[in-house]
Amino acid sequence: MRSLRFDLALLLTAATFGYVAPATAVSAATIGVVAPKTGPYALLGTQVFEGARAAAEVTGDRLVEIDETCNEAGGADTAKALTEAKASVAIGFLCVETLTSAMPALAGSKIPAITISVRSRILMEDAQRNGWPLFRMAPSESAEADKIAAAIVDRWKAEPIAFVDDGTIYGRELISAVRQKLEPLGITPVFTDTLRPGQEQQIALIRRLQKAGATHVLIGADRNDVAIIARDAESENIPLTVLGGDVMKAANRPVALRDGTLAVTLPPYQALPTAIEAAAALKNRQIEPEGNMLPAYAATQLASRAAALAGTDPAKLLSALKTEGFQTVIGEIRFDAGHELADNPYRLLEWRGNAFVAPASATE
Repeated sequence: MRSLRFDLALLLTAATFGYVAPATAVSAATIGVVAPKTGPYALLGTQVFEGARAAAEVTGDRLVEIDETCNEAGGADTAKALTEAKASVAIGFLCVETLTSAMPALAGSKIPAITISVRSRILMEDAQRNGWPLFRMAPSESAEADKIAAAIVDRWKAEPIAFVDDGTIYGRELISAVRQKLEPLGITPVFTDTLRPGQEQQIALIRRLQKAGATHVLIGADRNDVAIIARDAESENIPLTVLGGDVMKAANRPVALRDGTLAVTLPPYQALPTAIEAAAALKNRQIEPEGNMLPAYAATQLASRAAALAGTDPAKLLSALKTEGFQTVIGEIRFDAGHELADNPYRLLEWRGNAFVAPASATE
């Protein structure tokens, strides 16, 4: 039977930091969960906490929940709180500012951090240079362009391709990155253009594409602009296969996507076979498994398994994160030598009905 002193310690921790999952096993780890509880990112933070709680109910690990304020002072406070709570590992971290100021102290305390959201290339370079135990479950900045280029090579290398962007930093940089990957392979567009975003119709652009002979187009623009282009091509009876990027995973309005529209984006995690049970459990609690919820669930599973492999040895924990593959609700997660995801999480998907699904003839 647990001692009164142990129960009191758990209660004090809960009062200080938030939710604590019940410790059901002697080997239970203490896992820090860092995400915003207030401010503009509170909704995203709630998703992180709900996902981690659901996972901890299964793994039996203790959670120490810490509010992420997304500023440098908050990062230092976060590192201090995790150290005082004797966390084995910490997950979450939605803000670059938190990690930038927290990681030096976490490295000193031998507490690895796993971010499910931050994509900054510079941050990971700093982590490698300084030897910080930072691991990233979010895609790298180049992952989207890498997957788009691979999809074009697999499917469109013999097709007349056009590149169109919306003039934004995202659109220009995405198209530029893809083009730089394709040109050494001898794949060049027959047409390039910059559209005016937010227009009610794009018929003039469609006709320019037709005149150039393009039958396939990569568009660096938001979902609605892509939907308008696909709609206008259909209304003008101009055959056009349309491909967009990760921003396509957004609300399907005001113009709905046409069936057959392609996107390179993250898969709908709750539809994965590995996530069905966890998603159902969340729904039974009137919680929709959306946004950061299942990635946070997966990060908690990963942290729990790594801690179990390592016992009380921080060096073994770090080694496990570097070398092991971890089965999670969103699939196997393994990190490469740079502490990035070993496998690109983006997928080529096709819009059918009311959701993105795997294309019928996918070869990727």
